[in-house]
Amino acid sequence: MTDARVDFFGNALAAKVLKHINAAGGVLSRSGLPTATQELVKIRASQINGCGFCTDMHTKDAVAAGETHQRLHLVAAWREATVFTEAERAALELTEEATRIADAAGGVTDATWARVAEHYDEDQLVALMSLIAVINAYNRINVINRQPAGGYTPGQFG
Repeated sequence: MTDARVDFFGNALAAKVLKHINAAGGVLSRSGLPTATQELVKIRASQINGCGFCTDMHTKDAVAAGETHQRLHLVAAWREATVFTEAERAALELTEEATRIADAAGGVTDATWARVAEHYDEDQLVALMSLIAVINAYNRINVINRQPAGGYTPGQFG
């Protein structure tokens, strides 16, 4: 196992930064966006970004919340999988386009937005956009820091 570049969880400045990102995450967890959708979004963004720490965390949190292993195994191949609802598929498509924003000349397409808007109300749309932004922030911190993955226990951060 490799060590993280810095002890992000033991650094005073990092604690101040994480306090605010965690507060935003807490608001989103209580937003009314379905828990399963939230975890799927966090897992897919983390897979795309190569964040082992967040992928480990959110797959374990999803299982603890009752998610099936079959669905978790298929998140990376959601387009071909038949186990996701149309609403979840739209959220995963938005997650991919928003996470890969630099790779897409126009960012999130109008067609994707229209599909997402068919399934979620305005507050849920705000929650989805914000959740994607927050998980991408966590992913970037962990990838830059080379935060080791595999040792997360559900609920360890409160």
